[in-house]
Amino acid sequence: MISIKIDQKKEKALNHLHGLFVEAWTSLQDVSPSELDYLHRFAFISTIGASTRIENALLTDHEIEWIDTTLKEDSQATSFEAKKEFIVDKLLKDRERSLEEVAGCREVLGSVYTQYKDLFPLTEASIRGLHHDLLRYYPAAGGYAGSYKKSPNRVISINHSTKEERVVLEPASPGIITETAMSDLVGWYNETLREHPRPLLVAIEFVFRFLAIHPFQDGNGRLGRALFLLALLQSDDKYLAGITPYLAIDRHIEKNRANYYSVLHRTSEGKFFPHPGNYDFVPLVEFFLKVFEDSLSDIDLYRKRYADMLELSASAATVFEAFRNNPKERLQVAELVQNTSLPRRTIQYVLKTLTEKGFLQRLGKGAGSRYQLAF
Repeated sequence: MISIKIDQKKEKALNHLHGLFVEAWTSLQDVSPSELDYLHRFAFISTIGASTRIENALLTDHEIEWIDTTLKEDSQATSFEAKKEFIVDKLLKDRERSLEEVAGCREVLGSVYTQYKDLFPLTEASIRGLHHDLLRYYPAAGGYAGSYKKSPNRVISINHSTKEERVVLEPASPGIITETAMSDLVGWYNETLREHPRPLLVAIEFVFRFLAIHPFQDGNGRLGRALFLLALLQSDDKYLAGITPYLAIDRHIEKNRANYYSVLHRTSEGKFFPHPGNYDFVPLVEFFLKVFEDSLSDIDLYRKRYADMLELSASAATVFEAFRNNPKERLQVAELVQNTSLPRRTIQYVLKTLTEKGFLQRLGKGAGSRYQLAF
């Protein structure tokens, strides 16, 4: 049984959304494995970037793509520690905390996408293990990674223009209240996910109740969004579970970040309730209906991007790779001549092509123009 109550209008909207899931899933059935890999990688990178930036990390999606490529060269569990100094030097020291958050989020999402079947039924130990992995690269978290909170932890929203802080949520108190709430939540989830006809609603209630408890000292937002993906993947709805690996849901949460925090506050009135029936889930359901529709629209956009990429000439591919190897740089024609050894006229033509196809963004006009990656 779920605590979310929906009217006929929401029922109709959910039916419409499920129809979109079916259409999107069906459209990918004859797609090549390489294109599916491309679409999933976009969702993976974009989700890491958005989920960490929602929590004020600084790295762009292209910087994260470069980090992911660098770490993939060595698939060992110690690859991040081995290459951390090189990556930090490349991306500047002031982004080190962001890098640690990205590395942890990458590890957790990798586990969610590849091990979701093994993680059902869900256990508190699995959740604590994912939390440990989320913070494993952040040295300051050594004392609390993987353990429930021992002191209160309010959810704060900061207006970066005015620096004004607002309490979004007073979560569950540490100790027995948090421990009981988590035990109840995990038991409810395992009983409900595959029995309820609307697994999407189960996932929405699950992640909100997790966020309302806020069981860990740090990292609850990132972990909560990862658990949301896990719930979608673990559902028995083959269309919802099948399309989830290709959805960058957090990308659209990030785009609507202020509204996201507002909706969280409205759903709970800023307080944790032991009984979920006290929450008003309607604003949250409305928010996610829009987020999912927007996420589904990305699939066609990136299928076109993939087709355009296959049509790039050898020269265009060389120039594009130069940008991908320098994800934070804004490059000029002269720098690209030096990096690629291609003729200046060829590079000018290629830059025009890459900009028109949406791979690059042009900054400035005339000879002083610079170009950067567009994601």
